[in-house]
Amino acid sequence: MSQEHPLVTEFLNYLRFERHFSPHTGKCYAADLHQFSQFLLGGPDAAMDASAPAARTHSAPMPNAGASVGGSDANVAVATGTTTQADVLRQKLLAVDAAQIRSFLSFLSEREYSKATAARKLATLRSFFKFCMRRGYIQNSPVETIKTPKQEKRLPRFLDISQIQKLLTTPDDTTLLGARDRAMLETLYSTGVRVSELVGLNIDDLDPVNGQLRVRGKGRKERITPIGPTAVTAIRRYLDMRNKDPRSATFDPNSMFVNKHGQRLSTRSVRRKLDKYLSEAGLDPSISPHTLRHTFATHMLNNGADLRSVQELLGHQSLSTTQVYTHVTTSQLKKDYDESHPRA
Repeated sequence: MSQEHPLVTEFLNYLRFERHFSPHTGKCYAADLHQFSQFLLGGPDAAMDASAPAARTHSAPMPNAGASVGGSDANVAVATGTTTQADVLRQKLLAVDAAQIRSFLSFLSEREYSKATAARKLATLRSFFKFCMRRGYIQNSPVETIKTPKQEKRLPRFLDISQIQKLLTTPDDTTLLGARDRAMLETLYSTGVRVSELVGLNIDDLDPVNGQLRVRGKGRKERITPIGPTAVTAIRRYLDMRNKDPRSATFDPNSMFVNKHGQRLSTRSVRRKLDKYLSEAGLDPSISPHTLRHTFATHMLNNGADLRSVQELLGHQSLSTTQVYTHVTTSQLKKDYDESHPRA
């Protein structure tokens, strides 16, 4: 949020500079806190105006509150000049109780926000008030007694072997950009890295002799992950073609994957390239780069990999995050059983 809301800004700076959260995650936290702040200042109607994700982030000033749920206090304060709106918001944030948190969750439910979205917003508030406790601004978190809404179990989407094979062989690797795209797709499927981790790779992160890749994950945590020989071959082919390109002297010498101008590729560019090859291969256009991560994990588990090993490979902090893929493998086992057992 803006300079008018220093407490929230302080928290967002903490996420960025101390916790090393990504800019995208920071924007999501900012949007959630903006909506909750509007709810405190102006009630549900104001919160509805603030609910557009990411569009209103820490750079957006907060409009004057309405006459409901504390709005009159804010207006009086601003009108008299005795207290700024930022002061009012700070007081309200630090005085929040569990009843107000529940009221906010009820507001989200009434507006038909999904349980997943409500859970994310609650997680934002949980982190924010935990931060306030660490800073000594409050004694107890109002979110402490609030349970996260139970969520529907949604199985992650993934490609089967024939689909992933079709996708990986679609780029024309006789051209420089085609070779780059083939190498990117092979790397995503071979390692299960996030697309943000993919575009952050440097050339010296690859150890082709030992078949290893150094990956910088969330919170700047590094991990070493295996990479298969097919992906290594694709990367080497791309780098060889790149080095022979007449423009290579002007390319970013560190970045592994660069655009046609020689600069580090963006996550959005990877998505656009994937969309192109999905169309050419006749595959579902709603598939995302993250689907390749799901595909990696699912194929590993379906072929006997240990759950904790997959957790390490994916860079998950919690095993429960990885366990969602066991639902997929269980479904596959049930399918195999139904198709194979004589009395199934």
